[in-house]
Amino acid sequence: MGVFIVGGTVALGVVLVQRMNSKATGLMGAEWLLEGQPAGSRITSLATAEGGLAVLVQRPDGERVLLLDPRRRQVIGEIRLKP
Repeated sequence: MGVFIVGGTVALGVVLVQRMNSKATGLMGAEWLLEGQPAGSRITSLATAEGGLAVLVQRPDGERVLLLDPRRRQVIGEIRLKP
């Protein structure tokens, strides 16, 4: 049973990576996630949230959680985190 769980998790990861890199979906890579962010920003974490993405971005002025609509490639919300 454990083998099936591990195998399914790996298969899900492979499918997600393939779809993220697929030209058919319009996602060429993760660069679009940082559009509009200052130089030196980097993604430290990703999670799905309510049909969108929650992206933890480390910026020179502090960390933020960006709530994104991946279909429209737009930021729909932002949470600023205090240090």
